[in-house]
Amino acid sequence: MDPIAWMIDPSADSAGRRRPAVFLDRDGVLNQNRADYVRTWEQVVFLPGVFEALQRLAASPFAVVVITNQSAVGRGLMTAEGLAAIHRAIVRQVQQAGGRIDAVYACPHRPEDGCNCRKPRPGMLLQAAVDLAIDLEQSYLVGDARSDVQAGLAAGCRPVMVRTGRGLKQMTGLAADGLIGTPVVADLAAAVAWILSHEGSTEWLAS
Repeated sequence: MDPIAWMIDPSADSAGRRRPAVFLDRDGVLNQNRADYVRTWEQVVFLPGVFEALQRLAASPFAVVVITNQSAVGRGLMTAEGLAAIHRAIVRQVQQAGGRIDAVYACPHRPEDGCNCRKPRPGMLLQAAVDLAIDLEQSYLVGDARSDVQAGLAAGCRPVMVRTGRGLKQMTGLAADGLIGTPVVADLAAAVAWILSHEGSTEWLAS
């Protein structure tokens, strides 16, 4: 089973240039995590400041791409169609709030399946780069887990970790994983502010 992708605009800009992206993990970044998985739209609880952050990204040149591990599909706890319905509803809610999500990629596999798309592997980011003409070296990834950071680095992106979701617990292991230079911020709103303030800079390399 390949990654489940849902896209609104798969094109590059009018001049055919590759564009930068902000990749976003879903659970713990956009909405609350659940120990028993988010399996229905009714279980989606957006985190504070998410809509305002996505409004800011909507006004930026970045493609906005959600990349999410969703092993509940592979475990038989929900269907691919049910997952797609959740993502359509999330995108619709974000649009109604003035934000933008251009594509959603979900890995449906279990950890033991050994796929190339489940983070920390970079398969979803690499596929998005092809589908959406994304310049990975000019892109960022925002996540709440070390696996997000690792996937971003493996794809050549600049990772930013948030303290929401699993972030507070996961950030303590950054040093052990050799990820000590990863910026850590409060939440998605702070991550977007950090990205927009650092755009065009290489300061992150030394942070």
